Amino acid sequence: MLDRIAYFVIGRPRAVLVAALLIAVASGLFGFSAISHMKAGGYGTEDAESARASEMLVDNFGGAEPNLVFLVDAPDGVDSPAAEAAGAHIVDTLKSAEYVDPASVQSYWTSPSDLASAFRSRTAHTALITAHVDGDDTTAPARATELSEDLTGTTDGITVRAGGMTMAYHEINDQVAKDLAIAEAIAIPISAIVLILVFGSLIASLLPLVIGIFAILTTLAILRLFTLITDVSVFALNMTTALGLALAIDYSLFMVSRFREELAAGRDVGPAVVRTVQTAGRTVLYSALVVALSMSALMVFPIYFLKSFAYSGLAVVAAAAVAALVVVPAALMALGHRVNSLDLREPLRRLFRLQPRREVPPEESRWYVGVNAVMRRAAPVAIAAIVFLLFLGAPFLGAKFSYPDERVVPAAVSESRAVGDSLRQNFDLNTGGATIAVLPGYSAGSGPLADYAAELSEVPGISAVTSSAGTYMAGARVASPLPEMANESGTYLRIVSDSDPFGKAAASQLEAARAVPAPGEVLFTGPAAANHDSLSALGSRLPLALGLIVASTLIVLFLFTGSVVLPIKAVLLNTLSLSAAFGAMVWIFQEGHFSDPLGFTPTGYLSPTMPLLMFCLAFGMSMDYEVFLLSRIREEWLHSGRTTEDNTHAIAMGIARTGRIFTAAAVLMAIVFIAMITAQVSFMKMFGLGLGITVLVDATLIRGCLAPAMMHLMGRANWWAPKPLARLHERFGLREHDAPEDEQPVADERVPVGQGTS
Repeated sequence: MLDRIAYFVIGRPRAVLVAALLIAVASGLFGFSAISHMKAGGYGTEDAESARASEMLVDNFGGAEPNLVFLVDAPDGVDSPAAEAAGAHIVDTLKSAEYVDPASVQSYWTSPSDLASAFRSRTAHTALITAHVDGDDTTAPARATELSEDLTGTTDGITVRAGGMTMAYHEINDQVAKDLAIAEAIAIPISAIVLILVFGSLIASLLPLVIGIFAILTTLAILRLFTLITDVSVFALNMTTALGLALAIDYSLFMVSRFREELAAGRDVGPAVVRTVQTAGRTVLYSALVVALSMSALMVFPIYFLKSFAYSGLAVVAAAAVAALVVVPAALMALGHRVNSLDLREPLRRLFRLQPRREVPPEESRWYVGVNAVMRRAAPVAIAAIVFLLFLGAPFLGAKFSYPDERVVPAAVSESRAVGDSLRQNFDLNTGGATIAVLPGYSAGSGPLADYAAELSEVPGISAVTSSAGTYMAGARVASPLPEMANESGTYLRIVSDSDPFGKAAASQLEAARAVPAPGEVLFTGPAAANHDSLSALGSRLPLALGLIVASTLIVLFLFTGSVVLPIKAVLLNTLSLSAAFGAMVWIFQEGHFSDPLGFTPTGYLSPTMPLLMFCLAFGMSMDYEVFLLSRIREEWLHSGRTTEDNTHAIAMGIARTGRIFTAAAVLMAIVFIAMITAQVSFMKMFGLGLGITVLVDATLIRGCLAPAMMHLMGRANWWAPKPLARLHERFGLREHDAPEDEQPVADERVPVGQGTS
């Protein structure tokens, strides 16, 4: 297959480049609107108990769960004429809105006197209005924003602010678009500088960036197609830009480096392109397959937030791989020796009177010397590295997980965050965080319902329970019944607590509430219940996802190497490399270290989707470097006498030839991901920083120390496979051009003297 691709491309390079340009332009035009069709939610499952309860509330009770909140701040108090007039105007506007059920609108000024205090702040200078806006994660935020535009602001001294889930989703959508622009503006110029330092040639350094832009544009078009048939999370855009740029640069770096190596070895342009596709292209193909399989494991989870990252990941991996295997060879064929043009390092050397660059054999490079030093002390190096990585990962043992809320965005850039902070700090009862117990088809009367509400109100931590039988606190009725909370479809109760609905206390209260005997079937919803259902759904599918990742990785690496030992070693080392990032996630984002300089609010827990997402993505990217490194080690091994000494020499030569490249690739990939810490959404900061740490640890400590130490200790056993599997690999394993071509003389391969100083 790779041969056919190579000969097809070298026969018509300009046609391929023109086609690529047209595809990029068309993809950009079609995918430009992708963000407007994406959604900000997607953390829950449609068949969960909380989802079914919420659907019943929307269908039968006018949306009893408020998703739009207005705070009315009045310097003269909420009972002043100006405050009452402002509140009445908002209530009337909401009740007359097309997508708001009038029954869902509640406020301080329209509630019964014995319930009004729940809608008033402790200082009596702020009052609350709540409503439910119909629609999904896309339409509801748009409708809420349209409503709030005419109702918020300051008039006659009265300030009105809008919040709630719908407003939070709208602001997060807008913020993601801004964050993407900033991250790209940082990552692309810095990546260009690093590429120039790696290649020297301006032409060679620009090619990976151009391929990265191509991959991003084509992936945007693919995501736009996905939005036509399924829900796609807006956060998938971060995956598109970051991973698209990172992988495209990675793959292009491998291809361009190998092409320049082949030219330096004396090949003509055409044969050099063919050999590049056969060798580096083979590595790119396997790397893309491993990353794609790792990302596809996210599709087993029943929430579209994670599925969206699977769609994005698969699309961007495919785009980056196709670009590297087709577009890059076409560009290399068209450029030929001009790929080395405009070397910016030589003028700088002359300016600063530095010695000219000289070439040295790989055996004299710093990477070769360093790796041999590691292998001479293989056992202590391996033990020290493993202990260090486990130490870095230890904080993850105390990880706590919970559903994200509006606190993922700073109050300085989000009005909904400011509203949420006010509700938590200034109101005795956080009605927006209430748990709701739904009794479908209930018809047993007010007596049993009253007993149930009274018993619920006695659960430790529960402040009040409101129902059609009355409002109860500590087992006693304190307010009159609310008849609108019951009808022929059933009834519901609102359970209010002063606990953080996403914290451990709220989870304990929910468990205790579930244990209270109910006078009929009961379904729980609200933030605490949705959080519980989401965690349960993720936990139930986690073993399957991990099993798929490990199994697919073992199979692909076996087909790549013909060994059963190396795939197992790779899985274990990649898991170790993730420990540092996972420990950092807990230490920084859960415990709050560096929260001020990084600009986020620690909540004491992590979003459960982030470790899953990072594991799948980082595992695949770590395999990217594993495949790249093993490909060159395997080349050396196959051309040797295959003794124990040859194994050691193959490891050293493989790393000597690739160390500078995969270190540069890791730096470039880390730049792309770490640029995401400029994002205002906290879990996207965590995503970027965690992946950046993983990539750097993997390319340095793992590939430079632990991997060669382990391979040295295992000796010839690295390449062992049982005879039945060996025969299977002979038949099905990819063996394309394991041996070098002989059609033309090849000069001695040499590497720059600076190799190893990445």
